[in-house]
Amino acid sequence: MRFDVMTLFPDMLENIFNESIIGRARKKGLLDIRTYNIRDWSGNKHNKVDDTPYGGGMGMLMAAPPIYNCYIAITEDAEEKPYTVYLSPKGKPFTQDVAKELLEKGRIVLLCGHYEGVDQRVLDELVDEEITVGDFVLTGGELPAAIIVDAVSRMVDGVLPNEDCYENESVASGMLEYPQYTRPFEFHGVSVPEVLISGNHEKIETWRFEKSLELTREKRPDLYERLDLEEEKKKLKERIRKACLGGVVDDE
Repeated sequence: MRFDVMTLFPDMLENIFNESIIGRARKKGLLDIRTYNIRDWSGNKHNKVDDTPYGGGMGMLMAAPPIYNCYIAITEDAEEKPYTVYLSPKGKPFTQDVAKELLEKGRIVLLCGHYEGVDQRVLDELVDEEITVGDFVLTGGELPAAIIVDAVSRMVDGVLPNEDCYENESVASGMLEYPQYTRPFEFHGVSVPEVLISGNHEKIETWRFEKSLELTREKRPDLYERLDLEEEKKKLKERIRKACLGGVVDDE
């Protein structure tokens, strides 16, 4: 999977992409993440990439030529136009389903806006889709770009140990994740639920399913309303089957 990120702050993104799971996958060659400083294509000695908007208004607007020149330079090796996304508050909300759609593209170019936005003409010519990560305003598109790269990358084969690592997690599975616990067994007077130390894989998976369902209904009624419960029960049976392959299920 390849990501080309066009930005005014490549170091900001490199610091994120070089850490943790994404950083390790990048070193292994599982991910090809490249960042480009749009200023390198400014065409002037001051590396200026913005100007005042026609019609007046506050702030500055990113000009079309540097973005266009950067895009042409980084995609000249492509056999066909890479799928291009502009991080914009006017875009489609980013969800797990959108992440799965982007995964299928194979190569994505992400354009990070800044200041008061980007000249509409370059968006019309280059961009296939605008995406937002939420209904709030940020200083630029770098953080949303990092979110998209992270969410898509973790579904790439080999980045995580196996697909269960992401398919059974919050939202990715369609439901919120169940509560989890680790040592010590008791903390501030609260003990780990007994079912989790029972060794009964069927009971454990059933408990997790019920807790996920309960949390989704309580905290994300919008997700709960969209659930196909029969499909979720089929997934539960499959998880139980896989879990039981690794141990003996009690008869109790």
